[in-house]
Amino acid sequence: MTAKLIDGRAMAAEIKEGLKKKVLEMSGKGQNPGLAVVLVGSYPPSQAYVNMKERDAQEVGIASRTIRLPEETAQEELLGIIDGLNQDPQVDGILVQLPLPRHIDEERVIESIDPAKDVDCFHPYNVGRMMIGDSVVVPCTPMGCAVMLDNIGEPVEGKRAVVLGRSNIVGKPMALLLLQKNATVTICHSRTRDLKQVVKEADIVVAAIGVPEMITGDYLKSGCIVIDVGQTKLPDGRMVGDVHYQSASEVAGWITPVPGGVGPMTRAILMRNTVEAAQARRGIR
Repeated sequence: MTAKLIDGRAMAAEIKEGLKKKVLEMSGKGQNPGLAVVLVGSYPPSQAYVNMKERDAQEVGIASRTIRLPEETAQEELLGIIDGLNQDPQVDGILVQLPLPRHIDEERVIESIDPAKDVDCFHPYNVGRMMIGDSVVVPCTPMGCAVMLDNIGEPVEGKRAVVLGRSNIVGKPMALLLLQKNATVTICHSRTRDLKQVVKEADIVVAAIGVPEMITGDYLKSGCIVIDVGQTKLPDGRMVGDVHYQSASEVAGWITPVPGGVGPMTRAILMRNTVEAAQARRGIR
């Protein structure tokens, strides 16, 4: 068996094409959506990711503003900047790029963002709304994964899904989205016993553990769907995921590539969340 490719780049391009039309219509009425990204420090992966977000925003037509701050920026200064963005009528979405330097309390920073402008869905208010199935906004990466599952035409309802990783950013919200789609969901983590056996029972595997190429083909059930959220740059320059692509693609029915899978979809959903936040703030349906 050779797995079918889940092409995140193509799906993201389709989402952005639809957003362009919405943004053009809003801009014609003087209602152009605005996104502010705050980057503290010079962590290379964060810089690269922010640069890609800037390009996506430009492509869609969103007014993008990036605030780059030095590593030593004080927490109170950062909170003051966020407060200013909360009050700015030109800003519909605020994204503070994580991770932050160690001297800054990430939780306090996230809680300082206006929930209506929290396009990453990290604020406890938005997380709680998602928990009860009444989401105003959905986290970008899990939602990108969910959209990919929808687009391949394989029903999720009734399937057994395993999510590898329990982070607040990906693992937990991904499990909730799958649960809302009526999958039977198991979350695995570093304390899970008999991990290989648990994963092998899954019809859907979402890998978000940050361990390069850990999940090999012998972990997988024949014909399963594999969504690889991981992205690690190896010393030889290769970018790989948490799944060993070659061996997994010989067993799975569907699989996302790395790069070109979840990453482009995450950014496309960020653009969509920003446009939807702008529409909500302006009372546009």
